[in-house]
Amino acid sequence: ILLVFHDTERVMWILSQISDIISTVEFNHTGELLATGDKGGRVVIFQREPEVSILQGEYNVYSTFQSHEPEFDYLKSLEIEEKINKIRWLPQQNAAHFLLSTNDKTIKLWKVSERDKRPEGYNLKDEEGRIKDISTVTSLQVPVLKPMDLMVEVSPRRVFANAHTYHVNSISVNSDYETYMSADDLRINLWHLDITDRSFNIVDIKPANMEDLTEVITAAEFHPYHCNLFVYSSSKGTLRLCDMREAALCDKHSKLFEEPEDPSARSFFSEIISSVSDVKFSHSGRYLLTRDYLTAKVWDLNMESKPLETYQVHDYLRSKLCSLYENDCIFDKFECAWNGSDSVIMTGAYNNFFRMFDRNTKRDVTLEASRESSKPRAVLKPRRVCAAGGKRRKDDISVDSLDFTKKILHTAWHPTENIIAIAATNNLYIFQDKLNSEMH
Repeated sequence: ILLVFHDTERVMWILSQISDIISTVEFNHTGELLATGDKGGRVVIFQREPEVSILQGEYNVYSTFQSHEPEFDYLKSLEIEEKINKIRWLPQQNAAHFLLSTNDKTIKLWKVSERDKRPEGYNLKDEEGRIKDISTVTSLQVPVLKPMDLMVEVSPRRVFANAHTYHVNSISVNSDYETYMSADDLRINLWHLDITDRSFNIVDIKPANMEDLTEVITAAEFHPYHCNLFVYSSSKGTLRLCDMREAALCDKHSKLFEEPEDPSARSFFSEIISSVSDVKFSHSGRYLLTRDYLTAKVWDLNMESKPLETYQVHDYLRSKLCSLYENDCIFDKFECAWNGSDSVIMTGAYNNFFRMFDRNTKRDVTLEASRESSKPRAVLKPRRVCAAGGKRRKDDISVDSLDFTKKILHTAWHPTENIIAIAATNNLYIFQDKLNSEMH
């Protein structure tokens, strides 16, 4: 795989000034814009330069704004972090762009627009915008629009608050482009984009007695075409497909996707590592991609009994589960992504590694996002991790030497092209991927 790094020094320098960890990455529907959210509540938007530009398609900073501020819930004596949990773009309907961003409790709708002209020649205002004394106005003039330097304006349009008792882990825009849903640990709410003071609860798994709680919701997403279908995953490793046409409250699922557990392989860590951290519909809407701690799985909507494909992301960590439990790494929530044609999937790992799996050829590759390998038009060499006690080759990396503080949790794939965005702590890597014989 040939991976071309876009504008390495500039992008990395800008984001290295943001001391907080990147917490979400998301391309818009055309792939021309890329948004990142961080732990400090900031959103940074990158724009792809047009092909006619000297920069030839590189991504550069377009706008930066503060999305959320730290809050305090006085009724519950609870601090609410400003960290951005998710960002979702709305399809572009006019010259402006709209995106949703959420922290643990509050979802906001933002408008991103450009202004390159300013009005001049007001009758009742001077050049600095101050109101004139009416008695000094002796003639009337027609205000005119004059060119100015391009200015990107970001303004809040809606604030959706006070609907979640628990931490929001997912937001997903419906294919009708009028509604979206937000999910926390125990409930999923359906919102209308124009109504902020109420939402409809469509899933509620909270038991009457919290001591009977056996699982929580970990992720949720709408079907890309059918506005009545959505899926949510749980900490038990199950997926539930729901149809909003069947009932107003979708506590009874239409389909349950669950892989039978092998009793002989059960251990203390089985339930923890089987928890699904992310679920994504394929662009075709036929398949589901899920990520648990050790594997990525592809499910066919027509087959509930077992996954269609299972990919081992870092199976060499099975011998390290005890130490990973002690340092809390076993609870890390890795995301996953489809490429535009649904033929390749991507997900992150430790040591700033990320993995790609070709569904057609069944070939896979491990690559590293690092400063050393991020020179323009650099070719990233495949990396290989050697299990403890295994036979090592020259460039192999021992599992004992992996840095578990460097982890790729958040990834995104351009909707149509082979361009990927990798969030490594407080650095953003944007690669253009030209596939060659490595994956085919």
